[in-house]
Amino acid sequence: MRSVIIFAGTAEGRTLSEYLSGRGVRVTACVATEYGETLLPEHEYIKVHTGRMDREQMADFIRQEGAGLVVDATHPYAAVVSQNVSKACEDTGTEYLRLIRESGNAESENVIPISSVEEAAAYLAGTKGNILATTGSKELAKYTIIPDYEKRVFARVLSTGEVAAACEKLGFRGKNLICMQGPFSEELNTAMLRQFDCTYLVTKETGRAGGFEEKIRAAKRAGAKVVLVGRPPEQEGYSYEEILELLEERLGGSRYAGNSASEGSDTVRETDPGSRKRVVTLIGIGMGTPAGMTAEAAGAVAASDLLIGAGRMLEAVGNPGRPVYQDYDAQRIADYIRTHPEYVRPAVLLSGDIGFYSGAKKLYEALEQVDCEVRSICGISSVVYLCGKLHLSWEDVCLKSTHGRKANLVGAVRSHEKTFAILSGGDSVGQLCRELQEYGLSHVRLSVGESLGYPEEKITSGLPGELADGEYDRLCAALIENPEYFDGMRACVEDEEFLRGKAPMTKSEIRSLSVAKLRLTRDAVVYDVGAGTGSVSIEMAMQAADGMVYAIERKEEACSLIEKNKRHFGTPNIRVVQGLAPEAMADLPAPTHAFIGGSAGNLKEIMECLLKKNPRIRMVINTVTLETVSEVMDCLRTLPVTEEEIVSVSVARAKGLGAYHLMMGQNPVYIVTCRGGRP
Repeated sequence: MRSVIIFAGTAEGRTLSEYLSGRGVRVTACVATEYGETLLPEHEYIKVHTGRMDREQMADFIRQEGAGLVVDATHPYAAVVSQNVSKACEDTGTEYLRLIRESGNAESENVIPISSVEEAAAYLAGTKGNILATTGSKELAKYTIIPDYEKRVFARVLSTGEVAAACEKLGFRGKNLICMQGPFSEELNTAMLRQFDCTYLVTKETGRAGGFEEKIRAAKRAGAKVVLVGRPPEQEGYSYEEILELLEERLGGSRYAGNSASEGSDTVRETDPGSRKRVVTLIGIGMGTPAGMTAEAAGAVAASDLLIGAGRMLEAVGNPGRPVYQDYDAQRIADYIRTHPEYVRPAVLLSGDIGFYSGAKKLYEALEQVDCEVRSICGISSVVYLCGKLHLSWEDVCLKSTHGRKANLVGAVRSHEKTFAILSGGDSVGQLCRELQEYGLSHVRLSVGESLGYPEEKITSGLPGELADGEYDRLCAALIENPEYFDGMRACVEDEEFLRGKAPMTKSEIRSLSVAKLRLTRDAVVYDVGAGTGSVSIEMAMQAADGMVYAIERKEEACSLIEKNKRHFGTPNIRVVQGLAPEAMADLPAPTHAFIGGSAGNLKEIMECLLKKNPRIRMVINTVTLETVSEVMDCLRTLPVTEEEIVSVSVARAKGLGAYHLMMGQNPVYIVTCRGGRP
């Protein structure tokens, strides 16, 4: 196959150039400007032609190159150029493929359709309000008919000296001239519209690849109207995916070197099909600014052919002229990479470090279904950054995050000298401060970091009472220092430590043994059925510090007592549920473990409900009466459970009587342990 000429005036054209060169096809990429040349990757099989050509010049160029095929990937609005390319191919008998950019969705009530930029300017001349013009520098002179255009119109154009100078001559300068390379994310478009208080956004229908839908959504979010300049009549052609299929047919399933060094020869070189294995790189970009990225991360971004990530991540790398796919869902990202084989070096951008509460965890799993090699580049995490700013070591910090998840921060702060937490949304700092005060931790010191790594970075330190009413960024981080932390795991809480009322309480020896038999995990979800004073709930909550304990109790007085003990012991991961089991358990999440200390005669119904919610649940049952023992044995025989152990425990405590001590026996307690499922 001869070399391929690509008129690469769009992101798709540049991507096709790299795709073919990676397959061993010699590509001549034609761009109109030197700036366009800088956007193309350097490759031994890519030759760049810079400069505009008319029909005759194009025909001569095609003959000179000896091209076997021409792909027209010029901009949808470059109708004259596209017609010249088509005619030049007719003149030379060269196969011509027109790439048609997929249209975006413009169905919105705030869209004003206009046939041309001239009409758009005429329409806007009769309106009030600022205007964000994104139709390109070549069209900018048409906006000068708008009264006070130098103040009203904010022109977004390419970032070249030539373009900037031409715009300045027209009167666009200072903040009214925005020189950037697109396409742009929805978040950045929204920020610009709001920053310049724009009432109107003028855009051409540039298709999805040109960031059109991001503009439409941004205008809606910012409350701006879209003045949409319609596309010129489009000639017949093929979608990006169809162009790829046609090229694959022309390649015949092999890899080609195209023209060799020998003059005019059509040398074909088949290469190893695995020699161009795709490499997906997961990049931790640090705090969110280019300056905060490692050199390795910056190099990987520069070497990529596709950037993937949430809008904030894409904005952080400065949009270095790469195609982008804006998303944060691991499965959707993996699906996109799998269905777009033209990208051989995609990079997924992740905030901070990829190993610290990062989306990389799910991406590793999702990318197992994609035929690619996965590489990882670490970044600077927020905990490392904030501790460095505070001159503190972080090897002994307890790491937590409430960003999109629940966390027992009170429990972590109570048991660690230093706790780091990623906070999110609304009044998260105020809520944390008030919770620390409520659970007896008013003495701890917080350092709240906002916009870490950015010029507007701010770190505020103080006690919970001093910071509770402050205003903070939507996403921030906090380091909490507790010099009075409890270092260790309490094996047993003494009975005297609990706040007591008339509610019954499981004694410490039985309580400790029963909780031990449950074999709780740190993130367990536990039901305490018939919770009484909440003594068992408290001990279970201490062990399942990252889980949740549901204390189910029918008596109002006992529920009030559990709430008091919950605050007394600093265990916010207890939720008190007033009601009679099993009805009170109906809407609760599935448990991993259950302790049944009281059943009110409903033991079988309670166990059936627990097994329905989790057929593999682990249960411990306490009983003191023979009648209940008989009921337990019946349940073990008839329900789908495996009997693990039945223990009878008799406890006696010494009581002083003059110079002597008498052992005073307590009622024997039967501790039954079982789990769901037959052996």
